[in-house]
Amino acid sequence: MVKILKVHGSENKFFILDQTILEQPLNDTELKNLAVNLCQNILNGADGLLVVETSENCLGKMRVINADGSEAKMCGNGLRTVSRYLSEKYQLNEFQVETEESNLHVKRASDFYENVPAFSVEISPISFNKNDLSFSYHGLDEMIDEPVDEFISNTKFSAVAVPNPHLISFVPEINQEDLKALGSKLNASNDYFPEGVNVSFCKILDTNKLFVQTFERGVGFTNACGTGMSATSLLFAMLHSDKFDPTKNISVYNPGGMVMTQINLNSTRELSQIRLIGNATFTHEIELAESDLHQNKLDNLKVNSTGEELAYQEFVKSINN
Repeated sequence: MVKILKVHGSENKFFILDQTILEQPLNDTELKNLAVNLCQNILNGADGLLVVETSENCLGKMRVINADGSEAKMCGNGLRTVSRYLSEKYQLNEFQVETEESNLHVKRASDFYENVPAFSVEISPISFNKNDLSFSYHGLDEMIDEPVDEFISNTKFSAVAVPNPHLISFVPEINQEDLKALGSKLNASNDYFPEGVNVSFCKILDTNKLFVQTFERGVGFTNACGTGMSATSLLFAMLHSDKFDPTKNISVYNPGGMVMTQINLNSTRELSQIRLIGNATFTHEIELAESDLHQNKLDNLKVNSTGEELAYQEFVKSINN
């Protein structure tokens, strides 16, 4: 029997599959088909499948298969949950995890609440270059605080890759209809972001206090997007220095809860440092035969709840009071 975990970071939900414990790892086609099936049909679904594989230079490697079967370069919320999994598997509290773009430093953080373990993870690399974002707009090499009436009139946008591509706007109030319309437009066939882009709206609540909502490429609306909140925090520090205190963490609220980010700005923007700090909650353990994994057969599962979701919801109540 093989064990799969159902997990979340700020209610950004995933399944974790450790390929290193299988007799025969799944191939890419099997992983894609499994991800779509799991995310559509099991335990009320999820935003993606996190695949743990061996790494030559790090404790493990993380791959991110989105709910639609596409593969993302990185996932900040997912990285926290994979970090916890590897931490408990190898009894280490600080190490590196390999992702598609880079090897990232991760470490255990202070619990957010009783029975709500948290991890701090590095988010990098950073790029504002149009080639890394794959965007085209009026010949611009980068888009920072730029009015784009073709997206939404009288609204400014910034684009940054961390390394997933993000388009971000700071708004007085978050209009979900506008966010859905723009996210859908830019993740269908379009001339601006031909490979799609994660779109986030951010409301500045106070000094070092933000609310972010994201329409995620390959997923749609999510409760939270880790790289989206990280990218938004970086741009907040760059563009709204009157509301940014560099000596303190930023609290980033989202529909699924809250995370913290740590931003260290550098005069060379790409050398700035971002850390994402938040919960790594395991909600369910799923057991099934390895042969069923290869056949994408998910009708004979043994599912156990961990009880951790109750603690996480108590944490959410505590930050909303």
